[in-house]
Amino acid sequence: MQTAARPWRPDDASQRKPSAWAQISPAARSVILARLARSIGQGALVAAFTLYLHALQWSAPQIGAVLSGSLFIGAALTLWIGPLSDRVGRRQFLLGYELILVVCSAVALFTSSPWLLVPAALLGSFGRGANGAAGPFGPLEQAWLAHGTPTALRSQIFSLNSTLGMLGMALGAVLGAAPHWLSGFMSQDWAYRSLFILPLLGSSIGFLLLLRAEDAPTVSRIEPLPQSAPNTEERLDDLPRLERRRQENRLLWRLGLVNALNGLGIGMVAPLMAYWYLLRFGHGPASIGPAMAASFVFAAFGAQIASRLAQRFGAVRAVVGMRTAGLIMLMLTPLSPVFWVAAGFYALRATANQGTMGVRQALTVSLTGADRRGLAATINNVSIQIPRAIGPLIAAVLLHMGWLIAPFFVAATFQALYLVLYQRLFRDIEPSKASA
Repeated sequence: MQTAARPWRPDDASQRKPSAWAQISPAARSVILARLARSIGQGALVAAFTLYLHALQWSAPQIGAVLSGSLFIGAALTLWIGPLSDRVGRRQFLLGYELILVVCSAVALFTSSPWLLVPAALLGSFGRGANGAAGPFGPLEQAWLAHGTPTALRSQIFSLNSTLGMLGMALGAVLGAAPHWLSGFMSQDWAYRSLFILPLLGSSIGFLLLLRAEDAPTVSRIEPLPQSAPNTEERLDDLPRLERRRQENRLLWRLGLVNALNGLGIGMVAPLMAYWYLLRFGHGPASIGPAMAASFVFAAFGAQIASRLAQRFGAVRAVVGMRTAGLIMLMLTPLSPVFWVAAGFYALRATANQGTMGVRQALTVSLTGADRRGLAATINNVSIQIPRAIGPLIAAVLLHMGWLIAPFFVAATFQALYLVLYQRLFRDIEPSKASA
């Protein structure tokens, strides 16, 4: 008689094949593959959504407002759902998110009316890009993936997760050039709207993958600390947990501080990059799509470099070293005289900046115990997204005024401060040595 399969446990890794992919749980594989499917649609919209709004005669401040609004809504959802997922699970929230994306993509596919397109864009996070992550539900993915990954492999698996997401974004960005070719057979409006088929299909596939995945264990009950211990033994028993919580809280406060600087820097440039190419060089989707695709391919390559550097020199040194190089590329981008030089510098910047995403996420989920990973990932996401949400609106106003270089140098200032503090505050943290 066939018995029910036993749930995967982290110590199962030692009984499996030596490859990293074989050592993670089946659910973790589903999370990674769902991200890959989702990333293709995200890549297409990163390359083309702002161009689509420009074709609809939207102004730069209006485009920036939609992108900022989407980020604010995402941060609010993350703040509520992330900690809740530690108690009730991740799977149902991610399934719900995939369904939301299917509906929002279908709405955008069939209408360009602002009354319907704006709500769909706000809920579906169109154009903001997340390297395949589930938008405001990204922290749930990180916590779920961390449970299904042996501690020693976290930097490697999280970097693989980022790599596949970026490769999917690259494919999507190439497809984002399709409106240039389709406009010869249909109206420009429909040429752009056809791209929403990609996120619709991607989220449908992601839903099916996650539907069969086993959820990570939840913390069903957090026992309160006693108001007063009746004897010395009970007080001593509580000290390790009290001290652990204090240590975790200190690290999470530090994470929020440095991420705020990072978010401000990212928001000033990344969400409007395709639109900046249009304003600065007059190029359309036929060249912007491949240029954005190249940046994602470079970022995927950078993720593997970051993984290897983290294994050799440690996570923090890898992040600081690579992102310092990225900072230089960021400042050179707006000074470039021609489009392809600027696109080349921005692609190199993506290698260094986005390439470290997996290593940074691995460090984040290692700041706390398993019972607070959802909280840690939430703080990581929200502390970036709220400041990041301010950036597109400010940058759009600057672009509207004709200040095409200013957003890059403001972003570089915030990024430099981020690197200094990241090195000082987290130099003693190493994901591969953290407690599982």
